[in-house]
Amino acid sequence: MNDAQLLRYSRHILLDEIGVEAQERLLASTALVVGVGGLGSPAALYLACAGVGKIVLADGDTVDLTNLQRQILHRDDRLGQPKAESGRQSLLQANPGIEVVAIGQRLDDASLLEQVAAADVVLDCCDNFATRHAINRACVDAGVPLVSGAAVRFDGQLAVFDPRIDDSPCYHCLFPDTGEVDEVQCATMGVFAPLTGIIGTMQAAEALKILGGFGQALVGRLLLLDARSLHTSTIQIPRDPGCPVCSGAAGRRLSRLSPPDA
Repeated sequence: MNDAQLLRYSRHILLDEIGVEAQERLLASTALVVGVGGLGSPAALYLACAGVGKIVLADGDTVDLTNLQRQILHRDDRLGQPKAESGRQSLLQANPGIEVVAIGQRLDDASLLEQVAAADVVLDCCDNFATRHAINRACVDAGVPLVSGAAVRFDGQLAVFDPRIDDSPCYHCLFPDTGEVDEVQCATMGVFAPLTGIIGTMQAAEALKILGGFGQALVGRLLLLDARSLHTSTIQIPRDPGCPVCSGAAGRRLSRLSPPDA
């Protein structure tokens, strides 16, 4: 790190658990954020400010007036712009010393796997089960940790899935892709604005711990938050030995990062 970076990230460096070594790992890392809305906005912003060296933003939507109640990367003067590009501008304004790549289209299976394989961590900040399951399959195939968040009404969820760890479940273990799950989206059900900030920021925290190699990630656990009472609970997620996505050894390759100690 140069002198400017040492000063910018000095409050991280002062933490014994992070220091110079972990901060350098963050600077050398790549994070893929799928969905640049209510969750992706705060998640990506904290990744950028914390010094993750490369952030890839993938979102096929454009900025709408209804987004501005909670999607803090976007501005009134960017209505109609691709969310990925709007997010890129905001992240570079926050930290011009990082690289931000904007992908303003929905990733198909091949391009999703390509982007996931090139990342050190993936943040699932999308709002539909089909995309969530596609991201999960790509992360299992590429051996890349996945930080999954969800927020609707006043209810938030957070979980981490790490295919580098033998007994880690995957998203499919928690929510099997049976096609019988009812979609619950903010556009029809509403969402409490700060809730997306809380869950998105927690996604960033989990991603930073994974990238920096410190702390204990929320692997194998589902955190539930009720924003009306600020009550939280945590549920253990067992790995399904018969899971069609993660039960086999094929495709569970090691990523560039070493897995945390079991």
